[in-house]
Amino acid sequence: MDVASVCVVGACGFAGMELCRLVLGHPGMELRMATDRKAAGTRLADVHPAFEGATDIVLSQPDPELIAGSCALAFLAVPHTASLSLTPRLLELGVSVVDLSADFRLRDPATYEAWYGTPHTSTDLLHEAVYGLPELNRAGLQGLAARRADGEPVLVAAPGCYPTATALAAMPALESGIATGDLVISDAISGVSGAGRAATERTHFCHANESVEAYGVAKHRHTPEMEQTLSDVAGRPMGVVFTPHLAPLTRGLLATVYLEAAEGVRPQDVQAAYERRYANEPLVSVLTAGHMPATASVAGSGRAQVGVALSVRRRPMIVASCAIDNLGKGAAAQAVQCANLVLGLPETEGIRAPAPLI
Repeated sequence: MDVASVCVVGACGFAGMELCRLVLGHPGMELRMATDRKAAGTRLADVHPAFEGATDIVLSQPDPELIAGSCALAFLAVPHTASLSLTPRLLELGVSVVDLSADFRLRDPATYEAWYGTPHTSTDLLHEAVYGLPELNRAGLQGLAARRADGEPVLVAAPGCYPTATALAAMPALESGIATGDLVISDAISGVSGAGRAATERTHFCHANESVEAYGVAKHRHTPEMEQTLSDVAGRPMGVVFTPHLAPLTRGLLATVYLEAAEGVRPQDVQAAYERRYANEPLVSVLTAGHMPATASVAGSGRAQVGVALSVRRRPMIVASCAIDNLGKGAAAQAVQCANLVLGLPETEGIRAPAPLI
């Protein structure tokens, strides 16, 4: 097996730290570089002592020329807008990019500018980026593998954590036609690590502990990503009402979606549609009828679990829940899954393990 040389940009954040951990244990990847603007010159193990004995890498500045000198692929675990300046230069230098930020997820630059409040400065790359939800876009990712094999650097736009769980919960219903209408309601709960490493008043232990809070109501930036993805899935314009919640968990995310059921749909039809859709997906499991997923069952892993039910009171509604790890399938593990496909490696290489049992 050829081993790909990898750089993790933004290695000191939670997603970057998780990426370093996964790459260090990956048989087809070598962690050649890790970068952080503030901690450059410091050993990664001094920032995150869990890496002591696993790597002696010293953090560098995120310099594209430096990265291109030793790495074939870069994971960008950076805030939005940071990728806009890094990604074009990395691609010019021949480095393939898996971007975990929002900068290349939305196809319409006007939508990006409206929701993120800044101009998109690399609009020419929007049609080059492949949205990295393998369960939806595996063929596109495999197409990047063929281009990369011909010597062309490629760009993957990895999905957000909330859009990943929402899409996995809603896709089978929309694809199969058992859901009708043009609206998806998504109520989702995330652990505190989803807010990033820098503490805020909301994420400070004293405020977050023993409390659940809705935030970003009717204005969360993941909303247009969900609408774009679910519109693609349904083949018609879809609106999303999205309400995220912060829960006192370190990691984990649960999205419960509600879709209007088509006339005559029965509970067994819903269960069967989901089981058929995910029957061959290596990292998505559909629970048996009557069971719903829990974040503890997937925390620390790259897996997703989905449970479904049909509510028949007044207006029949499909209720589907998806549990993922916000740092796993919602970020780092999904990025590795995409990189595996781009590199021509087995899709679950390095991320196939189940969640820790306790």
